[in-house]
Amino acid sequence: MKEGPDIALIGALIGDPARANMLTTLMTGKALTASELAAEAGITAQTASSHLSKLETAGLLSQRKQGRHRYFALADDEVGNLLEAMMGLAAKRGHMRARTGPRDPALRKARVCYNHLAGDYGVRMFDSMMARDLLMEDGEEISLTEAGEAFVGELGIALSDLTNTRRPLCRSCLDWSERRSHLAGALGTGLLDRFYDLGWAHRIEDSRVVSFTGEGERRFRECFPEV
Repeated sequence: MKEGPDIALIGALIGDPARANMLTTLMTGKALTASELAAEAGITAQTASSHLSKLETAGLLSQRKQGRHRYFALADDEVGNLLEAMMGLAAKRGHMRARTGPRDPALRKARVCYNHLAGDYGVRMFDSMMARDLLMEDGEEISLTEAGEAFVGELGIALSDLTNTRRPLCRSCLDWSERRSHLAGALGTGLLDRFYDLGWAHRIEDSRVVSFTGEGERRFRECFPEV
C-alpha cells in the first residue's frame, strides 16, 4: 500500500448515500440531532447512529451534548468546502439525482450554502462584484481589490474581522443550481451575515432558503446591479 493521505477512506465515507444525505443536510450550517438526520436520510435511528459514529471518528462531524440530546454539525469549514466542491463537480459533470438544481423556486433564487449566499442571488452578487472590479480573478485565486475593500467598508463590514481567521478571504464556489460561481470564503460569510444584520433577509426556519424583504431586495439590487 502506498503511503500518504487516505483519500479512499474519506471517499468511502462520503460516498455512502445515507451518509451523503446527512452531510449535505448539515450544509445549512445548523446542528441537528441523530433522529433529524435519520429522517433526512430515510434510515432508522439505529442505522444513523452507526453512520454518525463513523463520520465523527473520521473528523468529518463534531458532536455537542445538550441535556439528553446530542447535536451533530460539520466539523469545520474544510469539510463544508469539500462537500461544496464535490457538489459543484457532480453538477458540472452532469451527475444529478434529479433535474438541475432544487425544484423550489425560492431555493433557486437565494439559499444558504453552508455559510454563504448561493442560488441566483449568490451568482448575481459574484458577477456584479467581478464586473465592477471589486473582485479580481487570477487563475483559481480570487482577491478583493482596493475598490472592493472600500465597498465592503461602506456596507459596514470590518475587513480586519474577516482576515483574522485561517479561512481564505475570498473563494469561488460552483453553484450547483446555476452552474456558475458564487462567492464563498470569509467574505462570502461576512456579506450574508451583514444582510441579516441589516434586516434585508432572513433564513426560513428548517430550510436553506434565504428570504429577502421587499426593501432588502431593493437594496441588494442597488448594491449588486445586474451585469
